[in-house]
Amino acid sequence: MIVVDTNIISCFYLSSEYSNLAEQLFLKTSDWSAPLLWRSEFRNVLSFYVRKEIITLKDAYNIFDAAENLLFQKEYEVNTRQVLKLSKESGCSAYDCEFINLAQDLSVPLVTMDKKILKNFQGIAISMEEYIKKQ
Repeated sequence: MIVVDTNIISCFYLSSEYSNLAEQLFLKTSDWSAPLLWRSEFRNVLSFYVRKEIITLKDAYNIFDAAENLLFQKEYEVNTRQVLKLSKESGCSAYDCEFINLAQDLSVPLVTMDKKILKNFQGIAISMEEYIKKQ
């Protein structure tokens, strides 16, 4: 199991320069989890794509349903106090620290492309490229 942030989920479901990497990540480890926050963040990404007419509203519904199915029973509440502490110590946003907190609680890596998270949480955060290369 790994924790993935919303950027990874977005790359997996929406066409981007990182989509191929996200697919490779999924082939390596398909057991993805995320804090409940992923839903709001992903809705925001999808709404941007719809507003820019990159995808249709119907596509957005279908993509969200697929992502929801992928993360079914693998979404978690996080500890507010721990998230705030992590944010204070790292300077990262509370949103980002929700993903870190969950990875710590589950004792699994957080796969992300966020450079600030990768820099501040080297023991728990790993890039897609590095995770794919492992083993």
